[in-house]
Amino acid sequence: MGPAANAGPLDEPHLNVIPRTAEEASRVSSVTSLTTDFSKATRFEELSAGRATVRARENTDAFSQPSANLSFEDELNFKVGNGLFRKLWVSSPSSTLASDGLGPLFNARSCQRCHIKDGRGHPPSAGDDNATSMFLRISVPGTVADTVTEIEDYLATAPDPNYGNQLQDFAVQGHAAEYKLGVTYTEESVTLSGGEVAHLRHPTYEALNLGYGPLHPDAMLSPRVTPQMIGLGLLEAIPAADILSRRDPEDADGDGISGRANIVMSAEFGIPMLGRFGLKAGAPTIREQSAAAFAGDIGISTPLMPNAAGECTLAQTACQTAIHGDQDDRGTEIDAEGLDLVTFYSRNLAVPARRDVNAREVLRGKQVFYEVGCTSCHQPSFVTHRLNDHAEQSFQLIWPYTDMLLHDMGPELADNRPEARATGQEWRTPPLWGVGLTERVNGHTNFLHDGRARSLLEAVLWHGGEAAPHRDAVVEMAKTDRDALIKFLESL
Repeated sequence: MGPAANAGPLDEPHLNVIPRTAEEASRVSSVTSLTTDFSKATRFEELSAGRATVRARENTDAFSQPSANLSFEDELNFKVGNGLFRKLWVSSPSSTLASDGLGPLFNARSCQRCHIKDGRGHPPSAGDDNATSMFLRISVPGTVADTVTEIEDYLATAPDPNYGNQLQDFAVQGHAAEYKLGVTYTEESVTLSGGEVAHLRHPTYEALNLGYGPLHPDAMLSPRVTPQMIGLGLLEAIPAADILSRRDPEDADGDGISGRANIVMSAEFGIPMLGRFGLKAGAPTIREQSAAAFAGDIGISTPLMPNAAGECTLAQTACQTAIHGDQDDRGTEIDAEGLDLVTFYSRNLAVPARRDVNAREVLRGKQVFYEVGCTSCHQPSFVTHRLNDHAEQSFQLIWPYTDMLLHDMGPELADNRPEARATGQEWRTPPLWGVGLTERVNGHTNFLHDGRARSLLEAVLWHGGEAAPHRDAVVEMAKTDRDALIKFLESL
């Protein structure tokens, strides 16, 4: 669907919306208001994704199921999209024309190699070469020419002249990889109430073995692990107006929370749109996020980002002049149909149902979560748009525990690299649905943008900036309440 007439920053041209009636708006306001009753689970709370919710599987496939309300015909599209998501790309030239075009520089050979089992990535262990699900974004301060004048408070950046916007640690035969990720940690002890001691690890990142000359002296590096994939279509279908209504950039209500929206220029629609996806909400739609990942992570061109050299810069002449995979009927290395199928798959990865919602300790942890003020950023629920298409996401009561806004998380979590309107200390509130199944799916409990937290408790203790008072309350509360809070998070 093309952009609407008189398109502006709040338009949602990616959605075919049926406007809410006044009666529906009133119902939505009622069902998404914060509860004050912690004696039992809120009605429908166990159905994290509404009718799209699936049973929580006991194995590593818990994040890899289609939305429960997909039609039989669309399940086939989901499976074909899954095949493309898992496909291993090969370098050009190749006899497998539908699968060639890898790189020449890349981070992984398939989407699944980064988004392991559709779940969370992890940082490499000390001395471990495995950084497949983690990389460094890179940029340099921009000039006036890099400013997007249509977006207020836009923070201009530019690609590193030698390395572009993302560092790739693999290359096809005959080409040098851009770098190797180096990470070291120092430990800090944090004393909690009751004599409990937690340990936080402070990471230091390096771009080692640079293959194309030095980094720009003003290069800004941002470590990123791959986030989980579940529920993306539902997040895409939350009304922009509902997200924007929670903004409070000047903290007018005095609660210390000043959520801001990231507004980004859409590559597909050519207008400013609400940023929803990525750790700093730098992409407006799943389709654009998918195209950017094909280009940056695998070096695959798409109709949205047709450069067959992927992320290669003009300084990387061998990469620019290499044989690429866009010289056949596809036109680009993955065509529009293939991109749409991967987008469909990503849109319909289901959220598993909550567990133990009425357990006494979980209910106490929920009360702690609410009373400490975690809901100021981790908004429990939304109702999605009513849609003419995408029935799976239409008018669903969902429980993602995010406001989709940017928040200042303090200097210790800062990457000091802006992205559109997001400052170097701001991050989008991550959805919490599924966090309790991370170990089951991925075999680890690494959280935050760079995986530095090794448990949910460590993730809480890293909260700074706007969330510092809430973190301090967790440090000082009774251990039984702190344990209950973690039990609640593990139930999500």
